[in-house]
Amino acid sequence: MSKIVLASGNGGKLKEFSQLLSEFDIEVVPQSAFQITEAEETGLTFVENAIIKARHACQQTGLPAIADDSGIEVDALNGAPGIYSARYSGRDATDQKNCLALLNDLQTTPQDKRSARYQCVIVFMRHAKDPTPLICQASWEGSILMTPQGGGGFGYDPLFWVEQYQCSAAELSPEQKHALSHRGKAIRQFLSLFEQYRRR
Repeated sequence: MSKIVLASGNGGKLKEFSQLLSEFDIEVVPQSAFQITEAEETGLTFVENAIIKARHACQQTGLPAIADDSGIEVDALNGAPGIYSARYSGRDATDQKNCLALLNDLQTTPQDKRSARYQCVIVFMRHAKDPTPLICQASWEGSILMTPQGGGGFGYDPLFWVEQYQCSAAELSPEQKHALSHRGKAIRQFLSLFEQYRRR
């Protein structure tokens, strides 16, 4: 198993997974290299959408695939944006528009009622009919600020307050963020499980 398809066109994710899986002598190839269309994310949960994306990539390429689905949940909004985090502000969503939409929806919510968490689910499938995919899930607790802070990171990071460092996620170094974040935790789970899987 020398190649794994990444069910995403995100350059940041490709770089991250390529670095992490290089120790297993595995090449991570983006699905865009196969001219695959994006899977239609019809699931109602992060895990459903990650499975849909991984299965779609397996079906289209005949190779093993890895996918992740992630987003932010705000308790005062009953878990929204949730699975719709990337397109929260509409079809022409950008990170900035999404942050503004979230601030608008929370404008009457006081700071002590703005608890939130990032969620990440990673799914690895050997083939499209894999009955036992590897599924890893992790979260990162925090809260939503009244105004953006910091210029790093992406997504909702300028609004995500990290209590441990008394700053927003956008103000963390990449190393600090990877150690704390939902994706960093989920990737470490995945690597541990994948190592066991490779020994079979």
